[in-house]
Amino acid sequence: MRNSSFLLVAFLLMFISTVVVQAADDKKNPAPKPKPVEDDATNYDVWTPDPETGRQLAYCKSKGACYQKVLTCPAECPERKPKKNRKQKGCFIHCGSKCEATCKWRRAKCNGYGALCYDPRFIGGDGVMFYFHGGKGRSFALVSDTNLQINALFIGNRPNGRKRDYTWVQSVAIMFDTHTLIISAKKVSQWDDSVDVLLVKWDGQEVTVPFEGDAEWKTNTGVREVLVERTDDTNSVRVSVGGLVEIDMKAVPVTKEEDKAHNYQLPSNDAFAHFETQFKFSNLSDDVEGILGKTYRPGYESPVKRGVAMPIMGGEDKYEVPKLTSAACNVCMFQKNPAGGLADV
Repeated sequence: MRNSSFLLVAFLLMFISTVVVQAADDKKNPAPKPKPVEDDATNYDVWTPDPETGRQLAYCKSKGACYQKVLTCPAECPERKPKKNRKQKGCFIHCGSKCEATCKWRRAKCNGYGALCYDPRFIGGDGVMFYFHGGKGRSFALVSDTNLQINALFIGNRPNGRKRDYTWVQSVAIMFDTHTLIISAKKVSQWDDSVDVLLVKWDGQEVTVPFEGDAEWKTNTGVREVLVERTDDTNSVRVSVGGLVEIDMKAVPVTKEEDKAHNYQLPSNDAFAHFETQFKFSNLSDDVEGILGKTYRPGYESPVKRGVAMPIMGGEDKYEVPKLTSAACNVCMFQKNPAGGLADV
């Protein structure tokens, strides 16, 4: 009887200890709170400018804090799309949770957060600069999340005697819901600033971004609005996918000066048109993956060496995808809707 009582007491003590430890663990690691979904920031109608000031007006249709409000562009940037984009800031209208009209440069900042420029050099969400070489003709996942996949196709050249390719980003594929948007720079033998080399595809079909009027192409999927708008006369666009991402992109060549300075040894019949880009994300999950995506994780610590001229980020085996429109990398999270399907290049 005494032994039975002892065993019963011991069992009760073990049970209580387990409950206490579990409760302590729950306090240390609480269940993550769901992130609020960003309103469709680009869902608005542009009204006739104020006749007295010339400042443009926008009527917000986004379902949220800004619904049915009228936003007025600031005096410093009265137009959404100034004719002199390189010298004047544009009015940026945000009909989402911010509900504001602000002045911004309409071009990628290669030294800003989320930048991907040059051969190729990244600035992560943590502000740390690094290079990722990849390989010519290969595609890699820049961002992979539960509802967003962004891949890049690399072009490049390998001079005789060199162990790796010099590379640049020639195409970007943005996959979300059941849709795929691709922005590419066409291959050209000689570069001419006045010639547009941009190629835009929506779900596998080429679409035209006009040069006149609003100079934009847009569509509404029923879930979110997608917008591609020109930010210069040629070769420069801003891409917006409502509630997910905004990208400033500019197609540029590898110049003769760059070729000589870095000893790229590029052939004379290819300008190696590529992109300077800058990404701005909304609603990334805490577990986001990808060369660039993982740098936006809370508490992320970059593994690259500091204080060296070219800090290199590895992981080609993790992030390579079979083709530009695939989400099949070793760490990719994005899942296409079985009823939809990803467009091919």
